[in-house]
Amino acid sequence: MMLKKFLGQTPSADQLVERTQNLIPRIKPYADRIEQERSVPPEVIEMIAEAGLFRILQPSRWGGYEMSPRVFGKVQTALARADMSVGWVYGVLGVHNFQMGLFDDRAAQDVWGIDDSVRIASTFQPGGIATPVDGGYAFSGQWKFASGCDHADWVFLGGQLGGEFLTCLLPKEQYEIVDTWHVAGLKGTGSKDIRVAGVVIPEHRVHRSSDGFRCDSPGNKVNTGPLYRLPFHQVFIRAITNSAIGALYGMMDAFEDYAAARVGVVSGATVKDPDALLALGRAVALVDELEAVRDRNFQILENYAKDGAVPPFPQRLAFKYQAASVTDRCLEAARLLFQATGGTGLFDQQPFGRILADLTAARQHAAAQEKLTARSLGALTLKQDIQEWYL
Repeated sequence: MMLKKFLGQTPSADQLVERTQNLIPRIKPYADRIEQERSVPPEVIEMIAEAGLFRILQPSRWGGYEMSPRVFGKVQTALARADMSVGWVYGVLGVHNFQMGLFDDRAAQDVWGIDDSVRIASTFQPGGIATPVDGGYAFSGQWKFASGCDHADWVFLGGQLGGEFLTCLLPKEQYEIVDTWHVAGLKGTGSKDIRVAGVVIPEHRVHRSSDGFRCDSPGNKVNTGPLYRLPFHQVFIRAITNSAIGALYGMMDAFEDYAAARVGVVSGATVKDPDALLALGRAVALVDELEAVRDRNFQILENYAKDGAVPPFPQRLAFKYQAASVTDRCLEAARLLFQATGGTGLFDQQPFGRILADLTAARQHAAAQEKLTARSLGALTLKQDIQEWYL
């Protein structure tokens, strides 16, 4: 199934970003419903699909645009500016089209052979064990945090085999969605559990992390563009932390409107409050810095891929730290803005508390653990052995 609205057209990066910007005012009114239903509504997912945004990282041979993660990052950030849960779900579902390009092409045929708009959810938290059997692996277990799983017909599940981390691909009829998602933040991501009981996964539906680390995966035999020579984990981590930048943008947007009219009992007019001005000025500079570093890093990684080279380990570790630190830095900037809203910033008609809760929840993700990565980077700089592979 190809796009209806844009059939026959390959949009430019600028057109995709413009389409996304046009979606922001359409998505914002859904904020309360997203929170209450603990899921992104199907019509919002359809808006995103109709705009072609899920195709940005999808292989061109499967109807995708095969564009840079820089374009994907701009789009995800803009969607998260409207609502962080929307940006989060888009990032997770959208980046899976990149990983499908790394799988054996028979897996892509299984997923997209009839309909190239089919979406894949995931939970990479190792919640099960893969046991080798004739023709593949027997798989059982329960996995948490499958963001956006209600909008997907397949799922990636993380598993362990002999110390190797595997991504295993299953169709919807082989798993059960268990609604456990009652949380304090990112409520709208619908990150429910996935339960599997004794299914057998064929070998071609398994992707090994060591292949993604070496930038040499089975899918590279047919997906020969430089996009699919990028280190998988560099692309995936950014698909998690990009949404934090968008959430901070959303906090800034709301703060500008709020501050224009607010006069506090203690601090007076917010537009004259030096602490409020300091918080906003720092946030403005921060989002510019974070986006610039993200785009620079992907440009460097893309240059290696175009040359057929694997990026050096120390540089990849530094880039991982810069990606992992995004959420912490956005959370702190948002906290200062929230503090500057005073008591009336607490009320539900304002988005400040929700955005702060979403960023706090996002900080719990394994991809946002900046202290762990900083320790590894420091150890490597002092020429100590480290065990990092997720980069």
